[in-house]
Amino acid sequence: MAKTLKQLLVIDRLEIGPVKIEQNRLIAPYTVVQNGKTDTLDLIYKYEENVFDHNDESSVNLASMIASQVALNYGLFCKKIIFNGLYDTTDQRLIKDMMENTAREIYVKKFLEHNPFLTGNAAKLPVLKVKSYLQSKLEFNSIDTEPVNTKWEYWETSKLKVCILSSGGKDSLLSYGLMNDSNYETHPIFINESGRHWLTALNAYKHFSKNVKNTSRVWVNSDRVFSFMLRHLPFIRKDFTDVRSDEYPIRLWTVAVFLFGVLPLMKKRNISRLIIGDEYDTTDRKSFKGITHYNGLYDQSRYFDDALSRYYLRKGWAIAQFSILRSLSEMLIETVLSKEYPELQKHQVSCHAAHTEKERVYPCGKCEKCRRIVGMLTAIGVNAKNCGYSKKQIEQCLKEIVKKGVSQEEEGVKQMIFMLHSLGKIELADDKISQLKSFPEVLNLRFHNERSPVNVIPSDLRKELYEIYLKHAQEALKYSERKWGKFNPVSTESLTEPYKFEFSALHSKIGSGKSSSDDNYNWAELTWPEAEEKLKKVDIALLPVGAIEQHGPHLTLDTDAFDAEYLAKRVAETCSEPKPFVLPLIPYGVSYHHDDFSGTISVSNESLSKIVYEIGIAIAKQGINKLIIINGHGDNAPSLNFAAQMINRDAKIFVAVDTGETSDVDMDSIVSTPNDVHAGEIETSTSLAVRPNLVKMDKAEKSVLKFSSRYLNFSSLRGVPWYVRTKRISESGIMGDPTIASAKKGKKMWEIMIAHLVAFVEDLKSLSLDEIHQKKY
Repeated sequence: MAKTLKQLLVIDRLEIGPVKIEQNRLIAPYTVVQNGKTDTLDLIYKYEENVFDHNDESSVNLASMIASQVALNYGLFCKKIIFNGLYDTTDQRLIKDMMENTAREIYVKKFLEHNPFLTGNAAKLPVLKVKSYLQSKLEFNSIDTEPVNTKWEYWETSKLKVCILSSGGKDSLLSYGLMNDSNYETHPIFINESGRHWLTALNAYKHFSKNVKNTSRVWVNSDRVFSFMLRHLPFIRKDFTDVRSDEYPIRLWTVAVFLFGVLPLMKKRNISRLIIGDEYDTTDRKSFKGITHYNGLYDQSRYFDDALSRYYLRKGWAIAQFSILRSLSEMLIETVLSKEYPELQKHQVSCHAAHTEKERVYPCGKCEKCRRIVGMLTAIGVNAKNCGYSKKQIEQCLKEIVKKGVSQEEEGVKQMIFMLHSLGKIELADDKISQLKSFPEVLNLRFHNERSPVNVIPSDLRKELYEIYLKHAQEALKYSERKWGKFNPVSTESLTEPYKFEFSALHSKIGSGKSSSDDNYNWAELTWPEAEEKLKKVDIALLPVGAIEQHGPHLTLDTDAFDAEYLAKRVAETCSEPKPFVLPLIPYGVSYHHDDFSGTISVSNESLSKIVYEIGIAIAKQGINKLIIINGHGDNAPSLNFAAQMINRDAKIFVAVDTGETSDVDMDSIVSTPNDVHAGEIETSTSLAVRPNLVKMDKAEKSVLKFSSRYLNFSSLRGVPWYVRTKRISESGIMGDPTIASAKKGKKMWEIMIAHLVAFVEDLKSLSLDEIHQKKY
């Protein structure tokens, strides 16, 4: 790292946690070690109801992630950052990725651009292009055993329940009004930051807490922790609290501090959809002298929603995060809110210098945000008095717009000035009048492939929302070939365009029988023209491989074959569109060790690996770049792994074999039988969950294996692979205890297996082959 950036490394160590949780509160110490001195302040979140269980490691894991978010702002300034708590590999990956991104954003937006809070040489940093701006060494010290192995947990949530991340701003007020009118169970959840910022939400919170039953508030002192950290940065002015500015001195990772805070309530209330209020112009990619960045708006962008939605999926949390306002400008949001929900609009406070008079909060009428709100409301013919501005403040704001301008997308500012002048609300010099130009797209719904694609919200929400928006917009436009053209967002094609991050409820699929007839992922059920068309959109396939072999006197011979195919199809069903292909099942496997039992049909290792290899080569020629082999029989693994290696060598595509590796670690908490490897507690439970009519429980018997050496135990982490004919160790063919199996256990096992493989497939779908091999930042 260049020496000029090293001067920003002013903190020797920042340590977070370990988190302490009570039923309705978490406390996480933030400890700064600097110049031989140690300073600590507790970060606190407090809830109005019980959401945590200190004996449950999933609660500790979630609380640890909540507590970590503030720290993501300081990767430029700390030599080392230590996270004490429960963080699995998915958590660690998110923290590292987001901290790298935030470090770059802060470097550009807070050091290269003008920042009134800076002092000394830090205010004069040169432009440096480096691979990563994250200067901190990250350490995760888990209170769990190594490797970190927190309990994976699938959250059963309902798509009919939505959480609105709420404030006194126009975006969250409109989001609430729209979702509530759409007959969804709407939960407005406010984050009460302990400083003056809470004043902006107070009017709305009082209204909601009195009138909306699912309203909740989470108190957090993150603003105090941010100030605490600023006092340890010598290049920040000591009087930073007295500087009037609409920007924060350093932090750019703020929204997640609030978002993670609502997750415990979403889990408890089974809420599936997390709606945040972000509009068209908050997804913005720019380049500053060759350094690409998100203009300081990453945590308000569509990319942020996608990243968090992927994270939730990997964790098993059935949550989709999005904004329903992406295609609207700020002015169009104000228009829809004011015309559709005037009773909500009167609670709007968009001013960080607000003050209280007689138990109501009023805006200052002097800041940039006030100028912007007054300007937009006046331009669309709405009296700004409705949300607390006085006549004098309105007049002053309109004058100041001409003198000082506002911070808004360039087209939005120009359109607002054009409208205000046309209405005679502002006076302009002659040279300014000659430059006036209308940008009517600001008053329309705008669909842009990057900023606001039509599928940025779930398909079931679109028709009703778009029809409401079109009542107030002039029309809908789509950006194509560097210009705006007319577009119909309520066409059949637009309404059915798949949303990436919402998945069928896993529990509703388990035990539901055969796939529906309209599924389009079964390779064998497509015509060749259908296959040709689908191959233009899909480059990933699942290949189920099983076995026909004895499974004790109580389970059917096709257990492994059925399970592999069932798993592949349920994964495909649950995935977002476009769904992966499911190739025809290979039912036969390497089962010679069961030959002493009637009904077993075995093929050789060479035969199995050869057919899998040839299938892989054939589909690679047609455009499949990613192949996941779903193995239902453990002893197929050597042959399948060999075939995967050869396919990768010759076709140069991605190939993986899953014999339960993605889910085994989470199954351990359900299974109580040691050496349960065949026809025992696991396979009997999964069969009871989906094919109970084929399970003969009256013939099930316990047959738990014990060996002379612990290194021979099949379920031991230290066990060595070894091979034996089944008859030598089990007369019945059972290796485990099927007598304690249950459909309830089996259903949970299926949920775990499906959810992990869905997360894996969704990860792969979003990555090119280059990105799979090496993550690009």
